[in-house]
Amino acid sequence: MGVWVVAVVAGVVSAGLIVALVVNPDMADRTASVTGAIVGLAAFVLAVTSLVHTPVPSSGTGGGRRVRAARGGIAAGGNITGNAIGDRSKVVGSPTPAGPAPASGQDSDVRAARDGLAAGGNVTDNALGDNSERR
Repeated sequence: MGVWVVAVVAGVVSAGLIVALVVNPDMADRTASVTGAIVGLAAFVLAVTSLVHTPVPSSGTGGGRRVRAARGGIAAGGNITGNAIGDRSKVVGSPTPAGPAPASGQDSDVRAARDGLAAGGNVTDNALGDNSERR
């Protein structure tokens, strides 16, 4: 909604400046200068507000944990259990019961570097790497 309001206001101001240019070129020059100064000041205030404002994480659990993985990386906010990761990898046999989930009060970030693996919880029962197998 705000984008449309800005677009309409910008269109009306531009049309007004064009009309002013046709009707009275001397006045249009001064009007455009004042309008440019006001728009520049508004853009500066918006930029400072955007830089100062720290967004609240939008995690579904209400926590502040961020989970990020670089190119080729794998990251999980909780446990990684029973996965086959890599070419021709496979998990066979009965799975081990999953370990306890990470404590809900933990807000630490989970980040996997390039081609890395990171978990906020336990990593169990996985076949990791090419041609790997978990039995």
